[in-house]
Amino acid sequence: MNKPQSFFHLHLISDATGETLLAAGRAASAQYKDARAIEHIYPLIRTERQLQKVFEEIDSEPGIVLYTVVDQALGRQIDERCQQMGLPYVSVLEPVLGVFQSYLGAPAGRRVGAQHVLDAEYFRRMDALNFTMEHDDGQLPLDMDDADVVLVGISRTSKTPTSIYLANRGIKTANIPIVPGVPMPQALIEATKPLIVGLIATAERISQVRQNRVLGSGHDASEYTDRAAIAAELTYARQVCTRHSWPMIDVTRRSIEETAAAIVALRGKSR
Repeated sequence: MNKPQSFFHLHLISDATGETLLAAGRAASAQYKDARAIEHIYPLIRTERQLQKVFEEIDSEPGIVLYTVVDQALGRQIDERCQQMGLPYVSVLEPVLGVFQSYLGAPAGRRVGAQHVLDAEYFRRMDALNFTMEHDDGQLPLDMDDADVVLVGISRTSKTPTSIYLANRGIKTANIPIVPGVPMPQALIEATKPLIVGLIATAERISQVRQNRVLGSGHDASEYTDRAAIAAELTYARQVCTRHSWPMIDVTRRSIEETAAAIVALRGKSR
């Protein structure tokens, strides 16, 4: 018998965007299926006055406090207030900075928002995102050799979201649908630079996703969601990938992040 789901407040205090905290908080709370976090995010907290307002809200809905604040004086104030209120708290960055300091033999520069500076890496990611959006779902297939990765697969194998996730890591990613009877672009077959990966899944999983997509659309989707027809599409997709020696990844039980990690690993092996 399933336990009823409980709720708790998760307060995330950051002197930058809060993305690091949000990822850490969600990774931890995901381990507790019977407890759901109500997230309170406080970004760009850099003064005592701002912090005072944050704790007024925390006082009304107490819970776990996670923070990433590089200003040590402000960090101490958070520690002291949480202790006074009897709340659990963690400075997410401090243990990591301690390890870096110990290994590198020098203290951290403690620059607020240092990970978000407009450096070459930032512009590389933006360039990758632009490329990926322009090359979604078979668009602009003639310059495939400019891509780092090309994802191929039948409809609803998570090609687009995986492409965008990879682009956010600075990897130029195009995606091209595999449609029975429609030849793959010659520019793709002749490409030598990109890693070309086929994404597949079970017919049951794809049918379920397609049914959700067409639900309420008013269109006849019987063939689109038919498992036997999907199985035939998958067989054709596997044949295409095998013919060209393109590696395949089964995304049936993988999250977008896990699929992307597998692709990154393949890139490392292919270099």
